[in-house]
Order: sequence, then structure tokens, then C-alpha cells
Amino acid sequence: MRAKPLRTPAAALTRRSILAGGSLLALSACMPSGFGTGAPRVDTNAPVPVALLVPAGSSNEGNTILATSLENAARLAVADLSGVQIDLRVYSTQGDPAVAAQVARQAADEGARIILGPVHGAEATAVGTAVAPDGLNVLAFSNNPAIAGNNVFVLGLTPDNAARRVFTYAAEHGKPRTMVIGERTTAGELMLAAVNRAVAGTGAEIVATETYDFSQQGIVAALPRLASTARSSGAQAILFTADSAGALPVLAQLLPDNRIAGPQFQFMGVTQWNVPPATLQLRGLQEGWFAMPDPALTGQFEQRYTAAYGSGPHPIAGLAYDGIAAIGALLGTGSAQALSRDSLTQSSGFVGVNGVFRLLADGTNQRGLALATIRDNAVVILDPAPRSFAGMGA
Repeated sequence: MRAKPLRTPAAALTRRSILAGGSLLALSACMPSGFGTGAPRVDTNAPVPVALLVPAGSSNEGNTILATSLENAARLAVADLSGVQIDLRVYSTQGDPAVAAQVARQAADEGARIILGPVHGAEATAVGTAVAPDGLNVLAFSNNPAIAGNNVFVLGLTPDNAARRVFTYAAEHGKPRTMVIGERTTAGELMLAAVNRAVAGTGAEIVATETYDFSQQGIVAALPRLASTARSSGAQAILFTADSAGALPVLAQLLPDNRIAGPQFQFMGVTQWNVPPATLQLRGLQEGWFAMPDPALTGQFEQRYTAAYGSGPHPIAGLAYDGIAAIGALLGTGSAQALSRDSLTQSSGFVGVNGVFRLLADGTNQRGLALATIRDNAVVILDPAPRSFAGMGA
């Protein structure tokens, strides 16, 4: 399916593309006014070299599995393109920033016009620095907004996106006064910072913030204080920054035991409560609110990936598809400056297998997410993900 400039709503493009040929690729790529420079010129009449950096070659088996899944997803996206030629070149970073910088320089020397990947934040920072003299932009698979900026863009679902979606929904449904609960770790501080950024302009208000030491003993010791603050602050909702691998299961069990639960307090999260599926069984999270990518599009991608490769994709593999799809859509405009910063940050955005997204000038991204709950141990969509940025602001 050919990636075309956006002339119809993204939802219509997506439906038509699926019906036409089974492809999930449906991208918008309108060239903005003041079309900028700053990236190497591309010849869209010939295969355009794109470097894919994956964490293969390390002793970590998880990195090897992830690398394979990212490459598979990228090749699936390349195969879905029509009228656009991408010369995908895969480089192994070993999950090491120094190696990542080295292979990124190699990719630049070998003619790459853009870098897709790597995964980890430290790698992405090293890669961005390494190829900055060449004017190459980097589309990293990280979800850490702290590494974004200059020539590095993050493709991952950032906590800012999820928090903004949840805050907006809470404000629109009578639960604007929110207490935030986070952990006292470096990662926890980053999550709290993201939440504090995200609340602006949503109509919600953070009325209290409490933290706990990241251990079972620390959580248990903090419970009386957490419960007391929830009652005294006038909070209508409680937002957890923890995920299922962290304190979320413990908090979801022990807070209701301390009479902090619905319907008086609406539980909300900035992580995906459907991952892993066992989280859906947690009693305390039933009827809680969380954000997630468009499940219809992600489900279609997972089915196509499984049919092509015999097993399901890694949870972030779709980011590789999204990256190739965005690059393909921009190349489809025929512009020699298709991969410049101005092109990448055009406001109409793209629609990939995780839904609608656009890259922002500060290197972060905005994603259109669904608002979901857990009901009877299953995901229920309360508010579907938008299929375009129309009405979502510039």
C-alpha cells in the first residue's frame, strides 16, 4: 500500500488500507510551510539507506529476542510500502552505548540518511552525538523524554502521553482532584516529573503527592501515611506511577485493605495495566482507568506479525514498524528534504500500528491513546483512541 499525503481523515485511510490489501500502513505526510533543511538530501527515485540499530550481539538473551523482533517488524513495514524504496541496513549495538555510537558512525559513513533505533536511552544519546555532525536525525525506540532533543526523537509511549490522557478523561468525568503516588527511585522521580508536566491544560489538578521506599517493607510502612493523605487532601482520584513489575500489585491490594478504594477514590495509572495479562486479575484495579495504544490496530499488527514469523512480536516491536512507516510516508512526498527536522515534526502526524502519533520539536512525541478500564478481569475501552489529530491542538 502506498503511503500518501494526508487528504482524508486518518481513520478513513486506515480502513481503506486494511480493506484494500491487508496492510496496516496508513500514514499522513503533509509538507508544512517553511519546509526546513538540516538533514542530508535524499533521492526519492532510488532506494534510500535507512540504518536500523538493534541490541543484538550482547550476552543478554532478552536483547537478542528484542533485536530479532524489531528487525522483523521493520522488514514487515518495508514490505508494505509501495512506490517508496528503502534500503534497510541493520547494525548490532550489543546494547552498549560505545558500540552503538561506533556503528552509528559506520552507518553514516556508509550513506544512511536517518537512524532508526537504538532501544536504550544511553545508547540513543551516544548515537545522536555521534551522527550530529552529519545532520542525521535519530528515531529512538526509547520512551524516556529526558533523552529527547537536538537530533534525537523518541518513538516510545512516554509517561507524559499516558498521564495527559488519563488526567483529561478524569477531569471530563468528574474526578479532577488527583493524588499521585510514586516511588523514591530515579525512575520514580522521572515518572513524577512527567506526571507534573502532563497535568497542565487537562482540567485536572494534583492536590497531593506521596512517595514510598521501593521495597515491600517500604510500601507497607508508608500505607498509613498514604491513606491519611488521600482522605485529608480531598482527592477524588489516585494516580499510580508504578507498573506491574513494581509496586502496583502491592498498592492495588493494600490500599483497599486500608479503606482507600472506589467508588470514593478512582484508581488511575500511567502504565499499561494490560501488560502482562496477569495484571488484569488484580482485584484492586478493577474499574481503574489507564491509557493504551489503539487495541484494534495493535491487534491487527500482532496477527500479521505472527502469521509472517510464526510467533508474536515483542511488546515494543511495533515502534520499528511505526518508524519505517513514518519514514516511508515522508519519502513518498518526493521531497529531497523529506527526512529533515521540519518534515519529521509536521503537525498532521502519522498513523502506525500503535495508532496516530506525531513527533514534536523538542524530540518527544504525542500519541493518540485509548482510555481503558479493567472489568471482570478483562480490558474494556471506555473512550476510543482518536484516529487523527484534528481537534487535538496544533
